[in-house]
Amino acid sequence: MNYATIKWTDIANGEGVRISLFVSGCTHRCKNCFNEIAWDFNYGEKFNDEIQEKILNELGAGYITGLSLLGGEPLEPQNQLALYPFVKKVKKLYPNKNVWCYTGFMLDEKTGELKELQKNTGVTKDLIALFDVLVDGPFIEEKKDIRLKFRGSSNQRIIDVQKTLENGECVLYME
Repeated sequence: MNYATIKWTDIANGEGVRISLFVSGCTHRCKNCFNEIAWDFNYGEKFNDEIQEKILNELGAGYITGLSLLGGEPLEPQNQLALYPFVKKVKKLYPNKNVWCYTGFMLDEKTGELKELQKNTGVTKDLIALFDVLVDGPFIEEKKDIRLKFRGSSNQRIIDVQKTLENGECVLYME
């Protein structure tokens, strides 16, 4: 997997001060995407052990609230396979830090997987279960609203993943 960029102190993509990892690769091709350059799976740098260790070390800072995964598309199948072991490490090392993930796919609340069945892998459900918050749904230009917190268009949901998985129905983290 490649990544497009990392924001080491980001306040726009989740609550608090966060490290935001923008992965490369996306098949959604949303009209007027804010990060079109990251559609290419080969764009950017390799998400190797060195950069993973740097992120893990920086997450230890007391002022960092958590990690946000964006893209590109973190839940493209090949990105899931790279992110799953990394997010497991994050949650093991920093159980009090939260993980937000932004995806253009939709969560199936009953199964804990993606509604786009062909995008599920052997790790999809386990990866999603590691998230605290999932912002799901594609960016839709016609539903864009700059007043929305932590999302670009009104069709996108900000989901409390843990409560949703417990209840088997969508529990919003915030409107």
